[in-house]
Amino acid sequence: MKLRHSLVDLLVIACLLQACAFSRGTLGDEIQSDVTTTIQKGTTTKEEVLHLLGAPDRLLALNGRDVFQYYRYDAKAGSLLLIALNFTRLSIKSDDLFIILDRDGIVEDVISSNRTKDLKFRFWPFGD
Repeated sequence: MKLRHSLVDLLVIACLLQACAFSRGTLGDEIQSDVTTTIQKGTTTKEEVLHLLGAPDRLLALNGRDVFQYYRYDAKAGSLLLIALNFTRLSIKSDDLFIILDRDGIVEDVISSNRTKDLKFRFWPFGD
């Protein structure tokens, strides 16, 4: 009887030790869409881009041109924490802004994406 009572107590404690956890993290500054719309192809200069957006997160040299990359990553994780086994589902998306400058330092092209706004917590670790 004492062993049976101890097993029931252990089972109750094991059920109480299970938990869920939600985590979120970001990397980089938010890219302001109202600032990026002021950048005009063929007229905005390298100095104006640096004044509006600051130093780029990454600077690439591409066939004599400079490419400024600004990014922001957003990550969300949902976890199921069991006694001996844990499951986590991690979702990561990014917002990117690429500004291509010609050899004279004038904006040649602006490429941007905004994918973090639709990022959701997904708790179940198997499938969609």
